[in-house]
Amino acid sequence: MKNSLPTSKVKKSVAGKVLSASLRKAGSAKVKTKAAAKAPSLVQSCIYASSGQAAVSAPPPSLLIASLKTGLKMEELEVLRSSLDLPMDRLAPMLGISKATLHRRKAAGRLDPSESDRVVRFARLTGKAIDILESLQSARSWLTSPQFGLGGAIPLEYAETEVGAREVEDLLGRIEYGVFS
Repeated sequence: MKNSLPTSKVKKSVAGKVLSASLRKAGSAKVKTKAAAKAPSLVQSCIYASSGQAAVSAPPPSLLIASLKTGLKMEELEVLRSSLDLPMDRLAPMLGISKATLHRRKAAGRLDPSESDRVVRFARLTGKAIDILESLQSARSWLTSPQFGLGGAIPLEYAETEVGAREVEDLLGRIEYGVFS
């Protein structure tokens, strides 16, 4: 007997269940909110997993891939925006999202897979910067200021492409090990 749900809805449903189960299993991966303890978002996990600043574990690759294929919820973009302390009208173009598309995504409540991938790319870079520069404020400042090692480019703008993001990661690695750039 065939499933009565369209394939895309089945995939979204499965990814949501995988995400929920994974976050429940990560019992220690809870972040306190004003109302109650709440599981961290996927973006929070990418940002804070390696920094040790919160009890958050990195999401398993299978969960990350499943979530990206279905598209992240708009709340994940807001988590990234607040972590970077950037206005949405500045962050969205860096992620390749126009104002009109942003409004459509807000109405739909979900990003498409390629936009979700870019959100996670920025979240992981933010996490690496926090880990190496030792504070969220230092990471924000570094990611939004021109860097000599990138030819004077701003890291978040440089990271608009996968190749640029790798270069930003490489520069952070050089900073971590004290290599002159």
